[in-house]
Amino acid sequence: MNKNYAIDLSLMPSTFDLWHVYLIVTVIVLALILIFVLLAMIISMARRAKKSAEDKAILAAVPVEPEVKVVEKIVEVEKIVQAPAPEPVVLKEASSDAALQLLSILQKDARFIDFIKEDISSYSDADIGVAARVVHEGCNKAINEYFTLKTVRSEQEGSKVTLAKGFNASEVRLTGNIVGKAPFSGLLIHKGWKVTDVRLPKLTQGHNAKIVAAAEVEL
Repeated sequence: MNKNYAIDLSLMPSTFDLWHVYLIVTVIVLALILIFVLLAMIISMARRAKKSAEDKAILAAVPVEPEVKVVEKIVEVEKIVQAPAPEPVVLKEASSDAALQLLSILQKDARFIDFIKEDISSYSDADIGVAARVVHEGCNKAINEYFTLKTVRSEQEGSKVTLAKGFNASEVRLTGNIVGKAPFSGLLIHKGWKVTDVRLPKLTQGHNAKIVAAAEVEL
């Protein structure tokens, strides 16, 4: 059986009590909170859009180097890194035995050490000249016997010579006013000497090369 329900308007409250006031206040507070949240979101989105526009403007103002230049710089750095290091200078130690052996030969053949260690202040020039001649002959004999010598330059001393670019600096020593680069032109002051052959005798086992002249005792 159907029943018809009708709304009795006389039952609606005509006055507001405390409960209705609370509901109205709650609705207003929620509406204000919603409005505040919406405003905050709109402001945040506007700030982000402004920041993005500023960043794009800054990037557009910064000049960008072409990619080819960057590649060239990288290649230059690689060349510098891969450049071979200069070889260290190796110092060659001279043989003291050979030098002592030569000194011993000059003493034996020319009395060289006796002459240079002698106090010649009390001798006359004539006496010194005689002794020097003996020493000269003995030294010349020893040098010619054990060494072959040749002049570095073949030109006459006092003549004009020209040194081309790349000349051997160990064979020619420059003196005077050295300006600029080779070629150089100048006067030959000394021909220089170089050894082409050495014939020093071999030392026996246990030989003390520091004894360049043994003491002599006559019995």
